[in-house]
Amino acid sequence: MALHKVEICGVSTARLPVLSDEEKQTLLKKVKAGDQKARETYIKGNLRLVLSVIRRFSGSNENADDLFQIGCIGLIKAIDNFDTSLQVKFSTYAVPMIVGEVRRYLRDNNSVRVSRSLKDTAYKAISARERYMKTQQKEPTLAEIAGEIGISQEDIIYALDAMQSPMSLYEPVYTEGGDVLYVMDQISDHKNREENWIEDISLREAMEHLEEREKHIINLRFFEGRTQTEVAGEIGISQAQVSRLEKHALCHMRQYLS
Repeated sequence: MALHKVEICGVSTARLPVLSDEEKQTLLKKVKAGDQKARETYIKGNLRLVLSVIRRFSGSNENADDLFQIGCIGLIKAIDNFDTSLQVKFSTYAVPMIVGEVRRYLRDNNSVRVSRSLKDTAYKAISARERYMKTQQKEPTLAEIAGEIGISQEDIIYALDAMQSPMSLYEPVYTEGGDVLYVMDQISDHKNREENWIEDISLREAMEHLEEREKHIINLRFFEGRTQTEVAGEIGISQAQVSRLEKHALCHMRQYLS
């Protein structure tokens, strides 16, 4: 992929505009107010973000122009869906949107084709999950999804894995102002759950095999980010007891997941 090109899709990469933080904030307010001219300016001002993201796909054989266009679609979706009340930078929200758009394109156009049956199984599982979340307002278990679509849990996991491309958690996806944004930085983002939800389901199913106190400790420690001291204070036991219960629970979960 020739990312050294001076022009991509007719756009001079050497002349892409750079917006200051103040300009970005002002333009974004106008965009949300329906100002189309400001929207066009804001899109152009973030094209460097698209270019930076698609550089991580330099190992693919896809045409740079095609990936740039797909990345722009992700950028536009991010602009249209970004909630200005969030206490995050726009780039932090936009990066996973752009990456996701490009990865979907590469997945759908991959020379190593995923069979139709696997795709159908994956799409059924994803659709069942979305329906469940709309009606129940919570994440379904893998068993619930399997029961809904009449497909074994093992086949669902296999199909979902086949639809994804492996990625290192330490792979950089964007650099802004000297700060590198890695894949792992996005995992806890609730707006970027599309490709991680199956792992959450497996972990929560493993937790269901724990005793209530152990389950509560694991939830506080790893889903709410509490320290062992904080957990001890809330439950009313010593920090040493929390440590022992946590180790026992994690060992039990590992045995279940293996």
